[in-house]
Amino acid sequence: MPENRDALHPVRHRVDVELGDRSYPVLIDHGLLERAGELLKPLLAQPRVIIVNDIGLEPTPHVDTLEASLEAEGIRSQRITIASGEASKCHATYATLMDDILALGVDRRIAIVAFGGGVVGDLAGFAAATLLRGVDLIQIPTTLLSQVDSSVGGKTGINSRHGKNLVGAFHQPKAVLIDGRVLDTLPMRELRAGYAEIIKYGCITDPEFFAWLEENGARLLAGDAEARAIAIRRSVEIKASVVADDERETAGARALLNFGHTFAHAYEALAGYGGTLLHGEAVSIGMCKAADLSARLGIASHADATRLRNHLQTLGMPVSPRQIRNETFEADSLLDAMQRDKKVQNGKMHFILWRGIGKAFVARDVPPETLRELLCEDG
Repeated sequence: MPENRDALHPVRHRVDVELGDRSYPVLIDHGLLERAGELLKPLLAQPRVIIVNDIGLEPTPHVDTLEASLEAEGIRSQRITIASGEASKCHATYATLMDDILALGVDRRIAIVAFGGGVVGDLAGFAAATLLRGVDLIQIPTTLLSQVDSSVGGKTGINSRHGKNLVGAFHQPKAVLIDGRVLDTLPMRELRAGYAEIIKYGCITDPEFFAWLEENGARLLAGDAEARAIAIRRSVEIKASVVADDERETAGARALLNFGHTFAHAYEALAGYGGTLLHGEAVSIGMCKAADLSARLGIASHADATRLRNHLQTLGMPVSPRQIRNETFEADSLLDAMQRDKKVQNGKMHFILWRGIGKAFVARDVPPETLRELLCEDG
């Protein structure tokens, strides 16, 4: 394959995910869509790609910009558009996408470009992992959440009626291109949802980053390009380091990235994977639950839980399920959904809790009565 990592032209920020022969660069800068052709050409096995994007990008100039950049470098592109939203991460959409790709006539030298948010990245990534037993993948995330989380690390997959992300594969991309300019067309609700994954990194491992976000989070959401670039770079650095240490989530380190997610996935399942509750909104609530549970168990201070909650509230992010539908979720229903989570082992739920800001760990012996008490009080 004609791959030369040194051939990539300079960009403002570059973070390498070090995985031996599966290593790849994450490139971060404004205006990368206009440079996509020159940046990707050295990495492609042939000058042809299939772009998978969601319909939400169609009213923006982004898809045309990407296609024009590829064309300028002699790279032929064909586009497949899917419906927006978590509901698209399903067996039916996956089957249709695979048929549509195969109908275009492809071989193993083709590359799939996942161009969109986390749903597109997960779905198109899973298609790339399974198409012809695996083809190259390029991630070009267009939401804040996908830029700082789902586009990096190689997790791909779809949801099942039994739970979120239960069908999937690890499939690392050849490169990730993060263009901060695309965030200018993103609705504020989506920006806030992405911010939940940013503050998560401070929660699990970097108290200094958490403090920086307390000072600069509002500026980031308001559109400050410098604040966004710093936050995206630091988030990617933390995730790249964790992935390099525990690529397939077998050693325990990568599990820390799921802080708040056991709760979040349960809320998403009960909400029906629709527009009622975005993934980042569920994570925002879930992190507060994880912090509260840690405090109830006496392993962290209530002050740190309050600090997290206050910061999220200040930025207009949800901290309680009551903010989603004006009622609590039934504790039994939540517990049932949690039992289906991927982190359940030998029938026991594993939670990512903390001993304070920046000190996350895997908890395997959470007393059921304490968990039920927390869920009964506020869903």
